Amino acid sequence: MSASVYDRLQQLGITLPPVAVPAAAYVPFVRTGNLVFLSGHIAKKDGKPWVGQLGKDTDTATGKAAARSIAIDLMGTLHAAVGDLNKVKRIVKLMSLVNSTGDFTEQHLVTNGASELFGEVFGADVGAHARSAFGVAQIPTGSCVEIELIAEIAD
Repeated sequence: MSASVYDRLQQLGITLPPVAVPAAAYVPFVRTGNLVFLSGHIAKKDGKPWVGQLGKDTDTATGKAAARSIAIDLMGTLHAAVGDLNKVKRIVKLMSLVNSTGDFTEQHLVTNGASELFGEVFGADVGAHARSAFGVAQIPTGSCVEIELIAEIAD
């Protein structure tokens, strides 16, 4: 690997945030064997929930930026879970929930904000992942996007 994950983060001007304190009865991550499951992270802007509904008061480009910001938060949690992001063998799966109107159909484009960043940071082989993107009627605190992640960690 030519550049470490941390070199790429630095090149992109990204500083990893600390793990957020859970807002309910769950933990931020669970590791079992070589897999790490990260709980859903909601979009935040300026430290507060990034609220909005796609197709109503939020457009696809804004939703994509929100998903990108979630990817950064997910990497901060993943770093806390494994201690070194260079140990990530594969980003296995993302599940994205997009707070959207019934006629909004660009959930997949919103979720690209996270998917593309994982590809940039981890590289094409490690960062490419399976994915689901759903439109939902609401997300906790009115956030516009929520994403959870599964990663495989090297021994």
